[in-house]
Amino acid sequence: MSEENEKMSETSKMLFGIVGVFVIGFIVVGLSKMDTSTNEQKQGAAQVSGYAALHTMASQKCPAAIMEATKEQVYFTSETDSDKETYLTLKWVGENAKTGGFKKASCTVRTIVGGITELIIDDKVLISKKPMP
Repeated sequence: MSEENEKMSETSKMLFGIVGVFVIGFIVVGLSKMDTSTNEQKQGAAQVSGYAALHTMASQKCPAAIMEATKEQVYFTSETDSDKETYLTLKWVGENAKTGGFKKASCTVRTIVGGITELIIDDKVLISKKPMP
């Protein structure tokens, strides 16, 4: 009978050992998946994401507005201006200025408005929306 108890005891030890290994494995995996980024890293990632969204919006809306106003397609900006958080201004130099096309165009997009707040083509203001304070 003591031989049976000894086998049972060895089996129990082995079973507890295996369960212990699984528990430790789950704890290690759980701890490795925890978010360890700092607030500064999260803030930086949010700023980059916000600027990317602002740039995407401007790249879609501004060329379409210029095309509608001038019937000319614009491709590459000649200059950009931004505070990287609230607004982005894209500027173009007209490629067909000698044949009657526009000379320069400027388009500003603001996150507060969610679209174009200013469109200026050859010093003529076509869109001017003042953001609410």
